[in-house]
Order: sequence, then C-alpha cells, then structure tokens
Amino acid sequence: MSEDLTKKAADMLLNGATLLGEPCPYCSGVRVMKEGYALCISCGREPGKKELPIERTPEGEKTAIQKTLEKKIEALSKELEKETDHEKQQNILKTINSVIETIEKIRGS
Repeated sequence: MSEDLTKKAADMLLNGATLLGEPCPYCSGVRVMKEGYALCISCGREPGKKELPIERTPEGEKTAIQKTLEKKIEALSKELEKETDHEKQQNILKTINSVIETIEKIRGS
C-alpha cells in the first residue's frame, strides 16, 4: 500500500467516507467510499460511480415503501391507544414522528 493511497483514503475518511464491507473486485483489498466513488487502498483502482436506482412512480401514486410506512403508522397508532405507560407512549410517539419524517423525505425526493 503506497503512502499516497493511504493519505488519500485517510483524507476521504476524515471527510465523511465509509469503509466498505465488500472487497475490491480487482485485488480483494479494503475499499473506502464517498459520494458513490469507491477507492481501493491496496491497488488504487476506482471503479465508476455507482448510481442507486430511484423508484419513480406516477404523481399521486404511492411507492411500496410509502405503503409499508403508512401501515407501520397504523400499527403504532393502535399500540399507542392500548398503552397506559407514559414512557412507552412517548417512545411510540417518537417512532411515529420518525416514520412521518421518513415519509415526507420520500415524497420530497
């Protein structure tokens, strides 16, 4: 592993990159990824940027994840109705809020 690659990988990690669990397809070395670019710290190869597919649906139509999240809110609401412990109610409400935020993020993308 060259000093330049080590320095580049360290800089990437310090700027928000993550270590990948999958080894380099060329040399089986450790890879670092940031913004879709993966750098092998052993051989230095950088496979092309991977674009994650975005599920697009017609306007007004819900995606599978939206439907799942809405079912989760329904289940949590029923659980909240039955719960008498204040702390557990607060935890359920936090979870509901988190799911609602996720739904809003999905709709906004």
